[in-house]
Amino acid sequence: MSRNVQLNNVDHRELRVDPGHGAALGDAVMWALTFPAEFRNVQANYPIVFGKSADGAFQPLALFGFTEGQNLFLDGDRWDATYVPLMIQRQPFLIGRAGDEMQVHIDLDHPRVRSGRGEPLFLPHGETSEYLERASAILHALHQGLAGTAPLVQALLHHDLLEPFVLDVQLDDGSDNRLSGYYTINEDRLRLLDGDAYAALGTAGHLEAVYMMMASVARFRDLIDRVNRAAAAGR
Repeated sequence: MSRNVQLNNVDHRELRVDPGHGAALGDAVMWALTFPAEFRNVQANYPIVFGKSADGAFQPLALFGFTEGQNLFLDGDRWDATYVPLMIQRQPFLIGRAGDEMQVHIDLDHPRVRSGRGEPLFLPHGETSEYLERASAILHALHQGLAGTAPLVQALLHHDLLEPFVLDVQLDDGSDNRLSGYYTINEDRLRLLDGDAYAALGTAGHLEAVYMMMASVARFRDLIDRVNRAAAAGR
């Protein structure tokens, strides 16, 4: 459950947020939403795939594991990657709106808040702390970045470039695992696009995102290595 409220320096003047990482802080998740402008950073660490939301809309995801609740990048209280996706960094803050105005909301039931320790959100006289300023900047970047998802999805569907895939993995211990229910770029159809279609994708700025997604497929090898190491360590 969550308890989202608009943040203010009166009701929440003593509030602190734990900026660390760990399963107890809500990081034991298999994936996080990402967006085209973030793909360059994400693909260096995680596979990028498309999943479907509850309403059937395609949404790009950074994968951290193969099963629900599995985050292979968690090493105790350390996130073992050079980049942490913004949807993870923004926790426990959310974007709220009042008309056209963007507001900062916070989930008071989030474990980062319930811990009672960490970074203050407001200074003694009510000023915004440096930590909260950074969180606000992350929310702003997310707000702008997520707006780029729908045009990319529309273009991929228009050119029939999304296809479902199944990844079968046999681990070192002999167990078989399957990842399914996700979508990736159909590279054969991409290569067969005519010049006008290819140019249109480039002009719209979608080609970089497409190639970043394709490059990220190499990160599945890292996920497999991580799950093997975790199994060998009994985690």
